[in-house]
Amino acid sequence: MTEKNKIVPSPENCVYTSCYCEENVWKLCEYVRTERTAPLEQLYVVFISNDKRMVPLWKQKTGHGDQPVIWDYHVVLIQLCLQSDSLVYDLDSVLPFPCSMQLYTQALRSDHFLKPEFHRKLRVIPADSFLLNFASDRSHMRNPDGTWKMPPPSYPPIHTAECQMNLDNFISMNPAVGWGTVFSLDQFLHRFVVNSTSSSSLSSSSPAAMSR
Repeated sequence: MTEKNKIVPSPENCVYTSCYCEENVWKLCEYVRTERTAPLEQLYVVFISNDKRMVPLWKQKTGHGDQPVIWDYHVVLIQLCLQSDSLVYDLDSVLPFPCSMQLYTQALRSDHFLKPEFHRKLRVIPADSFLLNFASDRSHMRNPDGTWKMPPPSYPPIHTAECQMNLDNFISMNPAVGWGTVFSLDQFLHRFVVNSTSSSSLSSSSPAAMSR
């Protein structure tokens, strides 16, 4: 990908805070909206989690060798490209930024060899809906004594006029709540890898455990 075709800054110039992936992706969406580097309709935010909030991902910067990291949830940005493979933006991955959806399957792999409690689901949300509705007061990152589990971003918390905190509605894989569409991993891979050229029609509707 040439520099002129990049829709967000290089990784070292992106707004990034470790363990705040949902806000990092919100800032990527905000950049595209502000700078108009791509049609916002091409972008979708993907929350990866499950009912147990234990989801393995490979090719993560906090991983060791070929061992996965088990997150409670993770968030990436995808760009649907009509004439080529869709792109994935993951600031926590050792894979290229961005990388093709086909290449990103190295991070997702398959649920077929995993115990059921580790099977992944993915909530896919149009970027404009995410920008409009997402709110987090960062309370999930505080210890019982009020101290931070990990240092928060330097900018103010993201909120809407109506809401200060709705992160759980995005992490939840219950299709009846929240925004976007919930897929199993197989459904997601079939939609965005096998049938990536038609995915633009998506409706708006023993590793160490890591948590946020």
